[in-house]
Amino acid sequence: MHRAVALLVFIVAPLASVGADEVKLYEVKDGTKVDAKTLMGWKTWRALACERCHGAAQEGLVGPPLVERLKTLSKEDFHTVILNGRPDKGMPPFSASQMVTQNWEGLYAYLKGRADGAIKPGHLYPLE
Repeated sequence: MHRAVALLVFIVAPLASVGADEVKLYEVKDGTKVDAKTLMGWKTWRALACERCHGAAQEGLVGPPLVERLKTLSKEDFHTVILNGRPDKGMPPFSASQMVTQNWEGLYAYLKGRADGAIKPGHLYPLE
């Protein structure tokens, strides 16, 4: 019996630590310095002028407040929405945008950081 428990701990313990490492979506310091992927996500946000609908601080205008929505929206659902849009609600699809298809995970990381309160609104800079 003790061997079975020891074997189970030996197998399950490493799996628990793998999940913890994968959760880290972004790196931020002082609220305005972020990792390269997140910085590209922010640049994608700016280049596509997402603030026209979602607000400069992601607070929502004609589009929903992403600082609230990203608290519950899964990465997979975000990917689906960003690529396919929500034409019935006025959001266009961005599947034809090379910038989006290459940087959607960084955009997700940026918006999650905003939703988490870790990334401040406004200009971002690279981590040094």
